[in-house]
Amino acid sequence: MNIEIYDIREQKARLDEIVDYFWKQWGSESNYHFYRDCMEHSCQTDNNLPRFYVAMEDSKIVGSYALLRSDLNSRQDLEPWFACLYVSPELRGRKLGTQLQNHAKDQARIAGYPALYLSTDLDGYYERNEWIAKGHTYLFDGTQTKVYELESSKRVTIS
Repeated sequence: MNIEIYDIREQKARLDEIVDYFWKQWGSESNYHFYRDCMEHSCQTDNNLPRFYVAMEDSKIVGSYALLRSDLNSRQDLEPWFACLYVSPELRGRKLGTQLQNHAKDQARIAGYPALYLSTDLDGYYERNEWIAKGHTYLFDGTQTKVYELESSKRVTIS
């Protein structure tokens, strides 16, 4: 598997395609402009956050993730948030999700963050990759979900 992971700032010529990829996985009919605005402005700042990343195999986008200041939940005291992890169905089972998580940890560590945070209702997946449940948070719509933490210095084993 020859996968390259890029900060979208390195792929500005493909921004329309990248926005579509994220939006089709995570967006809704009404929030395309939200994703576009977030990504465009992330390309125009020198701040560490937000940052969006894509995985490419032979120039085809096959995965994504983001590091964000907030994942629209009540735990505004924590950052960065690991979000938008997605692996295209044809590459699932090939450890690309783990590779993207390791890349995120490297980026967080380089930026000086001791840990990453994640909110999800998915059971089992992140625990296998050494994320530790740290309690609950409330999402923007009022639902409760789990908060996970991963030290940025930890490496997830790709076996």
